[in-house]
Amino acid sequence: MERGRGRWGSVSRGMLPLLALHTVSEYCRLERKPPVTAGLLAANTIIYLRPSFLDPFLPTITEVWFNPHLILKYKDLKRFFLSALYHVNESHLVYNMLSLLWKGIQLETSMGSAEFASTVAALVAMSQGITLLLAKSLLLFFDYERPYYKEYAVGFSGVLFAMKVILNAQSDEYTYVHGLLVPTRYAAWAELILIQMFVPGVSFLGHLGGILAGLLFLRLKASYSGANPLGNIIRGLTHALNWPLRFVKCLFRSQPRISGRGTVGGRQTRNTSQLWRCEACTFDNSGWLSVCEMCGTSRTDDGLLSLSSTDEIQDLSLEELRRRRIQRFGR
Repeated sequence: MERGRGRWGSVSRGMLPLLALHTVSEYCRLERKPPVTAGLLAANTIIYLRPSFLDPFLPTITEVWFNPHLILKYKDLKRFFLSALYHVNESHLVYNMLSLLWKGIQLETSMGSAEFASTVAALVAMSQGITLLLAKSLLLFFDYERPYYKEYAVGFSGVLFAMKVILNAQSDEYTYVHGLLVPTRYAAWAELILIQMFVPGVSFLGHLGGILAGLLFLRLKASYSGANPLGNIIRGLTHALNWPLRFVKCLFRSQPRISGRGTVGGRQTRNTSQLWRCEACTFDNSGWLSVCEMCGTSRTDDGLLSLSSTDEIQDLSLEELRRRRIQRFGR
């Protein structure tokens, strides 16, 4: 998250086309395109660009600044939730979205889209809630009112810190954080300190709240063995929204062609519920047929006419089998 400083929406530095190019490049090389990550990228970017047709519906940034004092005083849930989707300037947006692109692809690919969507929703609520709780605690116990309790901040970085904690929780490797080699599982803590030291105007409580939200999420997930209820709700909504598309596909789906052709001998490669093998000549017949198309032998569980002996059929040549089939079926 970034603290409020100056006018929102400064002059474009030409970074958005680079973000778009990088996003398209990443998605083109993926076999499975993570839709939730793409939706989050699009939502944050559209809110920042604020196209004219959405202007009447989108609150301004002054209406959604994350401010603990105003949230608690007026019970302003709009500031609580929407502030994570707003950004101060273009560099703020692009830096967060590049981070979201990498982390989102990793998590959504491993979790699945419904689980990832529920995780993001939980992390937004948890990171914002912990940040609010920290600001109120500092006011009550240390009388820090101006620096934290009445601070204005926006941005998705709190959720990104939580994602980093989740991604690196089980790692035993080392990674570089702004040139400093640290254990990967502690990379979020190192980044919290280094960003606070070298990048002015960032929200320390917002980033710290994100880290604590990631740790809390991992603890809750480890202690809860049941299915994720929010994930189940999202899966149900996705299933309902996809129903019309599945219905149209069923209408235009081609009917299976019934054919008795199969393979003689060899290993059976199709579904056994669709084929049956003649015990006499080993010809694989369609499940729709009750009599072997090659030699005329009936299936074992059918009471139809069969040849007198399987030994006899094994001694016959392939040409004789075809001749008998023609005599039996007239083709």
